[in-house]
Amino acid sequence: MRTHLCGEVNEQLADQTVRLCGWIDRRRDLGGLIFIGLRDHVGIVQVVVEPESPAFKAAEALRNEFCVRISGRVRMRPESQWNESMATGKIEVVADEVELLNASAPMPLLMTDEDGEEIRLKYRYLDLRRPRMQHNLRVRARMYQAIRRSLDNARFTELETPILTKATPEGARDYLVPSRVHAGQYFALPQSPQLFKQLLMMSGMDRYYQIARCFRDEDLRADRQPEFTQLDIEMAFVEEAHVQALAETMIREVFKDTLGSDLPDPFPRLTWREAMDRYGSDKPDLRLPLELVDVDEHVAHIEFKVFAGPANEDGARVAALRIPGGAELSRKQIDDYAAYAGRYGARGLAWIKVNDASAGLDGLQSPVAKFLDKKAWQGIAGATGAQSGDILLFGAGEWLTVSTFMGQLLVKSGHDRGLAAEGWHPLWITEFPMFEYDEEAGRHMAMHHPFTAPAISDAGALLADPSGSLSKGYDMVLNGAEIGGGSIRIHNPEMQQAVFKLLGIGEEEAQQKFGFLLEALKYGCPPHGGIAFGLDRIAALMSGEESIRDVIAFPKTTTAQCLLTGAPSPIPDDQVAELHIRNVSKER
Repeated sequence: MRTHLCGEVNEQLADQTVRLCGWIDRRRDLGGLIFIGLRDHVGIVQVVVEPESPAFKAAEALRNEFCVRISGRVRMRPESQWNESMATGKIEVVADEVELLNASAPMPLLMTDEDGEEIRLKYRYLDLRRPRMQHNLRVRARMYQAIRRSLDNARFTELETPILTKATPEGARDYLVPSRVHAGQYFALPQSPQLFKQLLMMSGMDRYYQIARCFRDEDLRADRQPEFTQLDIEMAFVEEAHVQALAETMIREVFKDTLGSDLPDPFPRLTWREAMDRYGSDKPDLRLPLELVDVDEHVAHIEFKVFAGPANEDGARVAALRIPGGAELSRKQIDDYAAYAGRYGARGLAWIKVNDASAGLDGLQSPVAKFLDKKAWQGIAGATGAQSGDILLFGAGEWLTVSTFMGQLLVKSGHDRGLAAEGWHPLWITEFPMFEYDEEAGRHMAMHHPFTAPAISDAGALLADPSGSLSKGYDMVLNGAEIGGGSIRIHNPEMQQAVFKLLGIGEEEAQQKFGFLLEALKYGCPPHGGIAFGLDRIAALMSGEESIRDVIAFPKTTTAQCLLTGAPSPIPDDQVAELHIRNVSKER
């Protein structure tokens, strides 16, 4: 039907006849001339229909988003009319034939960024016609190709694992599928291929990868989807450094092949503790030139108990954040930051404006300045590097709480003030705690997942001090987003049973849920480890999108609905009965 693509018609084709297919992106009727922007998946070309053309009458009837085929001669535009922002901007096509392939009803959306997300998702097939969305999905496709090239070259085998599987606890609710054949029993959709990829290492496959669909029935957030895509990688006979080196090389190759971007070599590394101390986050955004600084030693002696109390307690901290030029912040802006920190556990936010650093205490403006003496201020100023025109924000209290809310303030204030550098800033976070204690549940929770190996190899030592144990887990972070997480796995049944015990999973429950894994661990299981990457998140970063929904062809809403198809939806009673289940009205 066509000889060329719209976005590829250029001056090399001058004086040649082309046949093009696409949609009317825009149409202007100047009385004597009709100008059409014809769009396909590659780009837009300008078509001119002159009054004497046999195509003029057909062109008069065209409207936006009509699907057409146009034949015509390529000619150069006058140099004064060149559009350097378009690949086709030096030429135009003079139409001699316009064929209407399909008319369009009036459009239900504007086809611009002004359309609300709800209407965009309802008419997703129209939203996807936009160049921005086409670009995003093609970036994603190129990323997949680059991933496969890299891992195939590294002698990995691409394998598929089951979608219908067994329900296992991985931190979120499973999507359950009732069995018609086995009454009262259920499959679960996988939250990840974790156990199957470990079994593949036990089978001797040695190096596996999969671009896997995963499902989590969790309370949704703005940047989460009930079904998502991850790259799963697993390797046998490896330690942390081997997996990290492979993953880092792959990501570097993927960004080079997909975007032409060079990532640093090697990636910087921080332990989890260092990251929390310096950035208040286990996914720090290294584009921001801000860090948290402990000032405990400088305020431990003062009479201000809000500072002195935590400064003299184990497991607490007084952290300062210097914002360059922040003395210009109004009191309302400071109060807004305090309210923002309150969402993450802050009971208050102390601050000091440094109006004149050379004047010592007299150059400060702050409700807490009266509690400081010369020694305290000199220590704080030296530790933070405070300069005239800066503001210092302070958090005091329990170590993790202070680290968390001050870390959130660091990111917000840094982006508010435009301090983020350009480019890509990856890093590794290592040496995560093995567990975190859930006060409400009254038990330990796995920081990564229940199959992560502890740094110590003795199960008895782990049972004796679970809170002080580190794991062989690691995360890859890029521009403040965790894009991948992995670990060395437990490869002997005794250690796996010890971890289950600490997680409150008794022997009977462990056998019921993970008996197949515990059995497999008995038969010469090799040491193994791997990593999984969130491909939706990486594609969003590559495309410059804030939401992963803008890099997924047909995403769900934040309430786990598909507005396009109307899913989830009721099913007939006879189909429900066939599955040996029945609908029960939820009590309100």
